[in-house]
Amino acid sequence: MRVMSALGRLRQDRPAASRVIWLARLVAIAGLCCAAGASRAQSVDVYVSSVAGDRLTRKPALQFKAAQSQPSDFQIDDASQFQEIIGFGASFLEAGLITLNHLPGAQQERVLRSLFDARSGAGFSAMKTVIAATDFMSAGPFYSYDDVPGDVGLEHFSIQRDLGPNGLVTFIKRAGRYGTFVLQAPMDYPPDWMLFDAKSHQDVDPKYYAVLARYYLRYVQEYERQGITINYLSPFNEPGNYTKISYAEIRDLLKNHVGPLFERSNLKTRLQASDDPTRSGARENLPVILEDPDARQYLSILSYHGYDFCCQGDKPTTADQERKAFAGIAELHRQYPSLPLWMTELCYAGAGYGIKPRVQPIPYYGFEDGDYWGHQIMADLENGASAWTYWNMILDETGGPWLVDEAKGNPPNNSQQPLVIINKKTKQVSYTGAYYYLAHFSKFVRPGSHLLKTVGAEDGIRVMSFKRSDGTIVAEIINSRSAAASIMLGWGHRVVGVALPAASISTYLWNGSAR
Repeated sequence: MRVMSALGRLRQDRPAASRVIWLARLVAIAGLCCAAGASRAQSVDVYVSSVAGDRLTRKPALQFKAAQSQPSDFQIDDASQFQEIIGFGASFLEAGLITLNHLPGAQQERVLRSLFDARSGAGFSAMKTVIAATDFMSAGPFYSYDDVPGDVGLEHFSIQRDLGPNGLVTFIKRAGRYGTFVLQAPMDYPPDWMLFDAKSHQDVDPKYYAVLARYYLRYVQEYERQGITINYLSPFNEPGNYTKISYAEIRDLLKNHVGPLFERSNLKTRLQASDDPTRSGARENLPVILEDPDARQYLSILSYHGYDFCCQGDKPTTADQERKAFAGIAELHRQYPSLPLWMTELCYAGAGYGIKPRVQPIPYYGFEDGDYWGHQIMADLENGASAWTYWNMILDETGGPWLVDEAKGNPPNNSQQPLVIINKKTKQVSYTGAYYYLAHFSKFVRPGSHLLKTVGAEDGIRVMSFKRSDGTIVAEIINSRSAAASIMLGWGHRVVGVALPAASISTYLWNGSAR
């Protein structure tokens, strides 16, 4: 109305100079009106990855509108906030850097940028490294940081292998040029001489508990000298599967040796209980440690793996199996709410473990496989997890290279599925479906975000929402249907219609401070 009134006053019989001044005022008034309208409109940014070919593709922005007679299919309640997010990522392993080093230099950097740069890549923010050898520490034979028998003074302790061109220190530093991330580090085995019998009874002899605690400390300190902080140390990776140590023994090691030593040393590193191989196992086993207050006082995060049912090969997973597995994590979170949960490892196990992977052959290049991993991420988060980390980040066209040491549980024929496949011969770099589904979370749901309450249900469609520390609302939507779908997404008294391509993951972002 102000503009129309002004137009009425802009009479043609005014002098030309006067008309110019009036016209300038009208333009300014119109600009203010448009700006006010824009502030009321709520723009929604859209990014899509789909089986049709989109890969983190930015789409035209959408606009919220008043709900009125159009109810939402899914409603986001940003007043109901749950756990804080630590981050998402994968694992630093020698196999990955060996494979990456087959590429020309510039191409290597593009791959690292695609993994760790939050602007142009996935922005991985919660990474796993390992304490010496595992099955994908492939740059040499099985090793520890002190293989000299009886060296209780750790005089021969050395991380020299990690400093090499394929070593973990080198890998971590190169990744750190493109992004920031926290590091979690578990151990498969201590030096053999700390075990009762390295070939059969692979349990730690308690007389070496104090030495093992100093072994962990030296590892952290040597990495700090290299400018790398190990944020969380987990004493054992899948205890029972690798080092044959019980949770009761881990409890005693933590409360009597590792915990007090780390506390006295004023380290930035915090402790985890140990990484159980399954969600249900974590619920059953970790309370052995957590119910002892003298041990629990040293713990900051509870870590676990997700191998409950993903390695059943072509056997269908039942709804009851999934319910029981994730219910275990939910119960662990309810029982110990002050300790964040971190799913620290998951992948397709190889044929060397006697398991037929869900997809064939391995490594698998198809995008549609990402849907499985997207649902794994969402289910862990829905049940209390604050971080989610995949296993192999980079492997070659064979799903390797892997370390074979059957005495240590590292079999031959151990082809596994990575996030990035690099063909050593052709130099072709392929990003798997798992990479893109994980990247939608790691890129947009940044550390410090909080999970929000989201209500709604549609067959084949799953919605999860977050609020970032800068106030941005993030909605992640998976459409598992083989056909496109559309839903109404609600926030407060507004809705926005979203079109979901078949077999896709979509991210929607908007300013959560503007109502």
